[in-house]
Amino acid sequence: RPRGAADTYVTSSPSMDISKASNFERFVFDLVGRDPEMVRTLWRDVDAGGSFNIAGTPFEAALPGFGFVSGSGTHADRLRTIRDVWERHGQLVDTHTADGIKVARDFRRPGVPMVVLETAQPVKFAETIHEAIGRDPGRPVDVEGIEALPQRVAVLPADVGAVREFIVAHCGDA
Repeated sequence: RPRGAADTYVTSSPSMDISKASNFERFVFDLVGRDPEMVRTLWRDVDAGGSFNIAGTPFEAALPGFGFVSGSGTHADRLRTIRDVWERHGQLVDTHTADGIKVARDFRRPGVPMVVLETAQPVKFAETIHEAIGRDPGRPVDVEGIEALPQRVAVLPADVGAVREFIVAHCGDA
């Protein structure tokens, strides 16, 4: 079930501050054997503000095969992880990646390599990075001056055909 506003908190890792994650729906799609009708069935109650329960179903039995674990962390954990990775490896990681590293370390087994993929640019979280390591993160050269570039916005109707037409008109039919 999506968390209500009272259970959704603002943190220094904003991708964790959401109550209804679209990537969870994509995971459920894989969990139910990539069956879009089953996802629609499950999501009807979610979209109505409710929940669904897979306890006792073949879907629950399939969960271990996906290899997911769950954990939590605090702002202090995030800062400590960013600082530790910076000091030990010379790598600057963003707040979301720090969350992943912290939880991966909590579940790490001896002799099993740990791989954590970075999810964002540290510069997006400059205030927290500065708090963790005492300096501002560098900005990638390819985004220098991005704020000065023109912004383009097109408001489109929620219609697949309209989106397709816009893409073809502005990007070609590649």
